[in-house]
Amino acid sequence: MPDDRYDVIVIGSGPGGAALAQKLAPTGKRILLLERGDYLPRSPANWDAQTVFVDGAYQADETWYGADGRTFHPGLHYYVGGNSKVFGAALFRMRERDFDEIRHSEGISPAWPLKYDAFEPYYAEAERLFHVHGQRGEDPTEPPSSGPFPFPPVSHEPRIQALSDSLAKEGLRPFHLPLGILLDEKNGKPTPTSICIRCDAFDGFPCLLNGKADAQVVCVDPALKAHPNLTLLTGAYVTKLETDVEGRSVAGVHVTREGREERYSADIVVVACGALSSALLLLRSANDKHPKGLANGSDQVGRNYMRHNQSILMALMREPNDTIFQKTLAVSDYYFGSDDWEFPLGLIQMCATSHGAQIRGEALPSWLEWFPKTPFEEMARHSMDFWLSSEDLPRPENRIFYDGDRVVLDVVEGNMEAHRRLRKKLEQILNAANAHPMLLDRSLYLGKGIPIGGTAHQAGTARFGADPATSVLDLDCKAHQLDNLYVADASFFPSIGSVNPTLTIIANALRVADKIKERIGVGAAPPPGA
Repeated sequence: MPDDRYDVIVIGSGPGGAALAQKLAPTGKRILLLERGDYLPRSPANWDAQTVFVDGAYQADETWYGADGRTFHPGLHYYVGGNSKVFGAALFRMRERDFDEIRHSEGISPAWPLKYDAFEPYYAEAERLFHVHGQRGEDPTEPPSSGPFPFPPVSHEPRIQALSDSLAKEGLRPFHLPLGILLDEKNGKPTPTSICIRCDAFDGFPCLLNGKADAQVVCVDPALKAHPNLTLLTGAYVTKLETDVEGRSVAGVHVTREGREERYSADIVVVACGALSSALLLLRSANDKHPKGLANGSDQVGRNYMRHNQSILMALMREPNDTIFQKTLAVSDYYFGSDDWEFPLGLIQMCATSHGAQIRGEALPSWLEWFPKTPFEEMARHSMDFWLSSEDLPRPENRIFYDGDRVVLDVVEGNMEAHRRLRKKLEQILNAANAHPMLLDRSLYLGKGIPIGGTAHQAGTARFGADPATSVLDLDCKAHQLDNLYVADASFFPSIGSVNPTLTIIANALRVADKIKERIGVGAAPPPGA
C-alpha cells in the first residue's frame, strides 16, 4: 500500500467528521478522511418525491432488528456528507437550560459536564461555517450569543407570514427558523446568482444544485480543494479498530474498499460515523483487552440511545396553500412548559411542502374515508406541514448492539405525554388562526415500520463525562480507556433537548478539533513566560 501512515484519521464525513477534518486541514498535518459511501449522484431524481421518499433510493440498504425480532431499514444515508445530504438544515443552538438538569414528567434529563458557555464560541463558528440564516431576538428561548447570525433570515412566503402574524396576535412568539442554506434573496426572491432557488425540494431531499449547506458542500469539498494534505477515500468501510498489545491506543484502522482489505494507522483516530454506527464500530472492535467492545469498560457503549420523540403532521387546510418554500417558521413557546403543564413540551417547526407522491405512498385507510375522491395532488395543495420534536430521555436499556451478526436496536418509547400535549397545542394554535385543520400523521419522513422518530436525530451512545465508570468519553471527547481515540458525532450527548442536534454536533467537533490541534502542537498556547 503506498503510504498508509497519517497524523490523523477521521472515520465518517458527516457534519461532525467533516467539520473536524476541515478545521484540522490548514495545519498541514496528513489527514485521512474515510467515508463508507460515495458521492451522492446528482440527477433530476434528487428532486423526485417518489424516488426520495416512497422508493427510499438514497437510504442505506441494510436490515436491522428491533428487540421483538421485527426487521426494519434504518434511516441512514452513506454518502460524502453523511445524513446531512438529506437533512432539513435547521441549525439550532441547544438552549442554555438544556445543559442543566431538567425535570420531565417521566424522569430527569441529566446535566452536561460542560455548560453552554463552553460551546458558545463554537456555535458561532459553526453558524459561520454552515451559512446559517436567522434573526437574533425573535426566539423566546434562544440562548445568549456573541453576535448576530452570519446571514439574514430566510423570508416567509405570504401564507406563512400570515400564519406568523396570526400566531403573534394570539400572544405567541413565532420566529424565523435558523437554516443552513446557500441562499441570496432580495424582496423574497432568489437573486440571479443565488445557488438556492427556494424550490419545494429541500427538507428530506438531496439538493441537485448543492444549495443546501451540507457537510460535503461547505466542509469536505472546499477543504480538499485548498489542502492537498487532506485525503478522502470513498467506499471505505471500517470493519474494526485494532489496538496495540497493551490495549491503550488504536494502532490500526481496518478498511474494506473495492473488495480489498486495507489497514491504515495514525497518531490520532477520530470516530464520527453517527451515534448508531460509531457505537457499532466500537462494539465490533472488541479484543482481549476490551472484551465488551473498544472503550467499553463502563458498559455504556451503545446505551442511552436518544432520538427525539418526533411527529410529522400534515394539516389539511380549507384554503389552498400555494407556498413553495415552506420551511421558514418555528414556535418554541412550549419548549420548557405551558400554562397547563409544568414540564417541557418541545418545539414546533414547519417542514417542507407535501408532495402528492408522498401522500399517495403513505395514505392510511382513515384518510381515504375522509377524502375518497380527493386526488393526492389536491390534498398536497391544501396541506401545511409541521415537524414536532419533544425530548427523549436517556435510558441505559435503550441501546444498539450486535446479536451475533445481527444489529439490534432496542428502543422503548418514553416521555410521550409531553409529545401528545405538544400536538394538542399545535391543534389549538391552528384553530386560533382560523385554520380549523385536520391533522394527519406522516410516516415517510421518518421511515415506515420503525419506532416514532426512527433513526433521525440519533444521539447518546457514547456519552462524555468526568467519571470513567459511567461514561465512555472524557470532557475532550477522548475515550477514557484509549489514549488516541476521539469521537466527534452526537454519541457524546448526555441529553438531547428538543432542538435539532446538528449544530451542536458541528460545534463540538470544532471544539474537539481545537483540543487535537493543541495535542499535536499546532495552535497550542505558548508556554508561560514565552
